[in-house]
Amino acid sequence: MPGAVTIVTQTRVQPGFDDAFAVWQEQTSAMIAALPGFLGQTVMRPSPPAQVDWVILQRFANSAAAIGWLNSPERMARINGAQSMLVGRDDVHVVPDGSSGVLPAPVSAVISTRIKPGQEKAYRAWEQRIAAAQCKAPGFQGYRFEPPIPGVQEDWLSILRFDSEANLNAWLESPQRKMLLAEADAFTEEFHARVARAGFDQWFPEPDKGQPPQAVWKQNMLVLLMLYPVVFLFGFAVQSPLLVGRMGLSFPLALFIGNVASVLLLTYLVPWISRRFGWWLSPARPSTQVDWRGAAILAALYLVMIGVFIRVS
Repeated sequence: MPGAVTIVTQTRVQPGFDDAFAVWQEQTSAMIAALPGFLGQTVMRPSPPAQVDWVILQRFANSAAAIGWLNSPERMARINGAQSMLVGRDDVHVVPDGSSGVLPAPVSAVISTRIKPGQEKAYRAWEQRIAAAQCKAPGFQGYRFEPPIPGVQEDWLSILRFDSEANLNAWLESPQRKMLLAEADAFTEEFHARVARAGFDQWFPEPDKGQPPQAVWKQNMLVLLMLYPVVFLFGFAVQSPLLVGRMGLSFPLALFIGNVASVLLLTYLVPWISRRFGWWLSPARPSTQVDWRGAAILAALYLVMIGVFIRVS
C-alpha cells in the first residue's frame, strides 16, 4: 500500500515477566486493532541467546495514523502500566514500507545512531562507505537506511538483513566493520544495535557454537509435520461443526480463528518436535546419510497422517 509505514518496536522484558508481558501485549493488540488506519501486527518473541528482545511490528496505512498511535494518551497509559516489567528503554522507529519490506529476512540487525549536531553530511558520507562494504559480506540480503523523523524519532535507522545469524554475526564482528565504526566516533553521540529473528527461525533452537546454520528445508519439513495435523484436527473438530455449524460464523472468519489457533499451538509444538529431531537439524558433522534418513522418517510420518485422516473424514 503506497504511503504505508511500520512501527518497529524492540523491548526487553525482565526475567520471569514474559508471561505477564505476553498478556499485556495481547491486550494492547486488541486495542490497536480498532484504530483507524491500522493494517496488521506481527509479534516476535525473544529467541535467546541471539535475540533477547521482544520485536513488535505494527503496520499502518500512513505515517499520520502511526504517529497518532505513538502519541496517543491510550498508548502512554499502556506503556506506563508495563514499565515495571521492562529493562532499559524501548527502541521505537517508524519505517516507510518499500518493495523490500521491513525485517523480511531470517535475521536482521536494527541499528540506531544519534548524530552530533551539524555532522549529518559527514555521517551520510560514512554511511555510504559502510553500506558498500556490508553488501559484500557473505549472506547479505538487503539494507534499509532511514533518516530521523522530526518529533517522532531522533535517531538515524539502519536495518541489515542476512540469511543466517552466523553470517550476520560474522559481519558485526568483522575487523572491517570495527574499523569503520571507529571512524564514526568523531560525529556520533550514541550507537547501538539489536538483533531480530523473523520467520520460522524463532521456533528453532540456536545451533551450538561452531555448527553451521540449520537448513531451511529441514525447518520447513518439521513445521509442516506439526502444521498439517493442527489444521486438520481444528477444522474437523472445531471449525466446521462449532464455528461454522453451531455459531454460524462465515467461513473467512472461522478460517482466521483457525489460523490464529494454529500459530499459537505451533509456538509450542515446533520447538518440541525440533528437540526430538535435533540429531537431524544440527548433526555433529555434515552427513548426507543423516539428511536422507531424517527426510525419509518425516515423509513416512506424512503418509501415515494422510492415511489416518482420510479414514477419519
